[in-house]
Amino acid sequence: MFAKVNSMGLFGMEVFNVDVEVDLSQGLPKFEIVGLPDAAVSEAKDRVRSAIKNNGFSFPVSRITVNLAPADTRKEGPLYDLAIFVALLIATGQIRSSANEYAFLGELALNGQIRKVNGVLPMVIKARDSGLKAVFVPKENALEGSVVKGIDILPVEHVYEVVNHIHGVEKITPCLPQSSTSDSLRFAPDFADVKGQLEARRALEVAAAGGHNVIMLGPPGSGKSMLAKRLPSILPSMTFEESLETTKIYSVAGSLPDDVSLITERPFRAPHHSVSSVGLSGGGTGKSLRPGEISLAHNGVLFLDELPEFNRSVLEVLRQPLEDEKIVISRVMGTVSYPCSVMLVCAMNPCPCGYYGHPTKECTCPKGAAQKYLSRISGPLLDRIDIHIEVPPVDFEKLSDTEKGESSEAIRQRVDFARKIQQQRLEGTGVTSNAHMPAGLTRELCRPTDGAMLLLENAFRRLGLSARAYDKILRVSRTIADLDGSNDIDKKHIAEAIQYRSLDRKFWERV
Repeated sequence: MFAKVNSMGLFGMEVFNVDVEVDLSQGLPKFEIVGLPDAAVSEAKDRVRSAIKNNGFSFPVSRITVNLAPADTRKEGPLYDLAIFVALLIATGQIRSSANEYAFLGELALNGQIRKVNGVLPMVIKARDSGLKAVFVPKENALEGSVVKGIDILPVEHVYEVVNHIHGVEKITPCLPQSSTSDSLRFAPDFADVKGQLEARRALEVAAAGGHNVIMLGPPGSGKSMLAKRLPSILPSMTFEESLETTKIYSVAGSLPDDVSLITERPFRAPHHSVSSVGLSGGGTGKSLRPGEISLAHNGVLFLDELPEFNRSVLEVLRQPLEDEKIVISRVMGTVSYPCSVMLVCAMNPCPCGYYGHPTKECTCPKGAAQKYLSRISGPLLDRIDIHIEVPPVDFEKLSDTEKGESSEAIRQRVDFARKIQQQRLEGTGVTSNAHMPAGLTRELCRPTDGAMLLLENAFRRLGLSARAYDKILRVSRTIADLDGSNDIDKKHIAEAIQYRSLDRKFWERV
């Protein structure tokens, strides 16, 4: 007796169809699973056997062979339990209806309950594209799958529900997508609470408008972390495509909350400086290649506080992903690629004690300590950061001022205005913001006036800028012009952009 049902496989972000084939033959009773299963898949035979027996079904006393095709692709995780269960019942005649139009995803408990699995969203998309009509998924995964149009998502909690639906005894109502109306931004930290720091606020507005990377340098207590944590409140809203791609990453990582169908707010990830290179870039032990912090921040912000405290080898991992907007993880079992289009926001002190260059407090570090501390940040990494901001200490008069500053909502309106200009200009290019324009597009769309180009030429020679810094100044100046509503990049736009590239010369060359 033979039966076959549909399931899905996942490797990184790549999804492939899996045919779960069951054959019952004469011989000594034995239950085998073939098709390159990992340990979790191999253990499915014990979970399936118990689920069948504990729910009144008959477990066949024969030689059982389960094949997961294609046989040359490794299968991982417990998501095949439900498919094997259904295929066995079809092979033994206990399910008499066809299940060819369904896909089955889910882990089984020994009593037949169905538990959640990772990666449901990309697998549902693949099932729809493969022409399937419906997917059985654990109830806890139903919301994330429901955002995919053109396929029914059938949420199940127990194997009885699956059998009854296939037999037509009690049909399951497909899960409908729910509108995501999160109020978290209403209660997010607001720029209105920031005292002083007008230059830093302006720089972060420019960064948010163009998606540029930022580094803030200043003494302890000057407000660097406070400013960074308020950055999400002025970022533009995510498009549906951005939300879907970010949600897929969280689905694969198993980090999507149960009550969330679609991530609609830009992620803000702030790993501790003790994070490993694998934790930041992704990967892991064994056969699981999970997305790291840089991918979990996709379409959002990756905030690295106390930047020099990170291991240098960890920071160097960022260099290529910041340029390519994706990270490739290569291991013996294969290679996976995760997107990582992020705004990198860094904060740091100028020396171990934090008071090097402070206007009133004396630095207590030994001679050469400041240089050693700053040298933990490599030149190539610093060169990849578009905007460098000095965050000075705030004086008493500004701190004691009871008048509130400009709100995040007001700043966000200007950011949205600039982003809409960029989207119109970049339509059809596959680029969503100024910061991510490739070199050719930068030369085409970021053309300064003659006076502005002369100013840039003088700055390029005086500051000894790299070709990468030249492009970044053009992109930042384009964003500044967009905030002004100007089609032309004028001298004042170039001058402000150059100002954001001078911090490394001020501190790194002075020590």
